[in-house]
Amino acid sequence: MPDARGHAQVLSGAERATDALDLFSRTSAKLGRLVPFDSAVWAATDPETGLITAPMLVENMGSGAGCADYWESELLEENVVPFRDLARAAVPAAGLRAATGDLPGRSSRFRRLLESQGVDDELRAVLRVGDRPWAVVSLFRRGGGAAFGPAETSLLAGLSGPLAACLRRFARPSASGGRIDAPAPGLVLFDPSGEPTSINEEARQHLSRLPDGPSIPSQLGLRLPIWVVATALQARAIARGRDRGGARVRIRTVDGHWLTCHASCLSGPAGRPGPVALVIEPAAAADLAALIAEAYGLTPRELEITQLITRGLPTTEIAAELFISPHTVRDHLKAVFGKVEVSSRGELVARLFAEHNARPASAVAAVRRRAEQVPA
Repeated sequence: MPDARGHAQVLSGAERATDALDLFSRTSAKLGRLVPFDSAVWAATDPETGLITAPMLVENMGSGAGCADYWESELLEENVVPFRDLARAAVPAAGLRAATGDLPGRSSRFRRLLESQGVDDELRAVLRVGDRPWAVVSLFRRGGGAAFGPAETSLLAGLSGPLAACLRRFARPSASGGRIDAPAPGLVLFDPSGEPTSINEEARQHLSRLPDGPSIPSQLGLRLPIWVVATALQARAIARGRDRGGARVRIRTVDGHWLTCHASCLSGPAGRPGPVALVIEPAAAADLAALIAEAYGLTPRELEITQLITRGLPTTEIAAELFISPHTVRDHLKAVFGKVEVSSRGELVARLFAEHNARPASAVAAVRRRAEQVPA
């Protein structure tokens, strides 16, 4: 079947999805008719760091107990076509057997995990818009089946941009929740081997608001979501020099708010690797505004202008700060209004800060009034 027809079939379901998890489910069902597979993992990612975040869909892989091992291998071991490479590759999809010359044992992920689970091949992809990854997907074949072929890889790669564009709209502000009294930052400590060793009550409260998904048991009396575990793993990867990215991810709660989870690896005696400290807290205003701006598809320049608008700068001062003409600022602003579906600076500020846990309502109202008073 030509790619164009296959893409249309898959995207017809994605465009009707009500949230990211629904999109994963619809897409997986339709894609499975075109690219047969036995099991799959679909995971949203933070577009800034590429780390996995909620939601995650695990299909036909038992309880998902192996998720932590899978992501530990992904982040800490040498592997074939890791997601971090696919996020920057010209083609954002690749099959394991194709990439290894039909010698999948070259991948530590295959040797340590997939082979013992009866997996013969893995087709993985990053769903991205430009250089921003919004999700990752892995499709698995078992039982001595054929390897994923070039046409199947091409079809999945061609779906990367359209599916990511569908996904990012779900990061837009929801109309449901009002401001809540969120607890102070929470802290979880992991020992150098990755075992969680201590947690404060604030962290327990934040974790209780996260959506269901794969998790691991701990000696702390609770299960830790895979998104939190992966953030701690990324901190260890950075400490080992395996990655220069950030160990940081934004996670949407069940009540529609956003939390930021960030981790760092501490030093032990004589410079030996120490524990990992992971902080989970309400997302900061600037952090959240940047994410929502990306969800509306703003360009880097449009985002710059939007951020200056939230500071109350008039057009002439924005132009001077960015070394562009006032006419160019107005053109960009018109494009921003169209993408965010507002008609004034005040409405724009209110829309970007509608994720109430970023700022109190009074602060948002004050910024909105200031923006409305600024001359075009």
